[in-house]
Amino acid sequence: MTEYRPQRNTPSIEKVFVCRTGAKLVKKTGMRNEQESTGANLYLIGFMGVGKSAVGRSVARQLRMRFLDSDHCIEEKQGRSIADIFASEGEASFRRMERSFIESGHPGSGTVVACGGGLPVEPGMRELLLERGIVICLFASPETILERTSGNNRRPLLNVEDPNDRIRRLLAEREKIYMRTGIGVSAEGRSLQDVVSNVIRVYRREAKRWKAPAPSQSKGGKPV
Repeated sequence: MTEYRPQRNTPSIEKVFVCRTGAKLVKKTGMRNEQESTGANLYLIGFMGVGKSAVGRSVARQLRMRFLDSDHCIEEKQGRSIADIFASEGEASFRRMERSFIESGHPGSGTVVACGGGLPVEPGMRELLLERGIVICLFASPETILERTSGNNRRPLLNVEDPNDRIRRLLAEREKIYMRTGIGVSAEGRSLQDVVSNVIRVYRREAKRWKAPAPSQSKGGKPV
């Protein structure tokens, strides 16, 4: 695993941030405590259905950080669902919205962000994430992902005749990028609290020595 040094200069992000997470509207005009104001952001990446949102909420609560879901924030800003964005404007337009969110659409510190499954895959996104915080990737088997996403029509990439085949093909395309971007934590066969504990352990270790690395030096890690 690559070790990072503590960040010294976090890019300036607008102080007032509004985003709906689930059913609750959250408005942040300041930080609740020193940890929020200085702590490196945590970005959870991985395939859809691996548990990024559930894990992220619990991690944020235990670390007293704010939690954001990139898909939910984009939906809130656009006033429509991800499926509607895909249908009306296409995937390329949605990926530009994801880039905008990571570049300037969320606080620069003290935040746990659950990223959409395809967010790290686009050119330049891996480097962008690593410049802004600590990246952890959650992994699960295709069988577990299929079980968790079955019947969910909010996932346009899986609204196909054979979602199992689509999952396996997308995983094959994305897995190397996931591994190169984030430190891996397996969510397969583990309880939510077990996964959360592992994520917190990795985050605390990396937060002590993190800084924005040069893109050529950024690497991920194997699942732990």
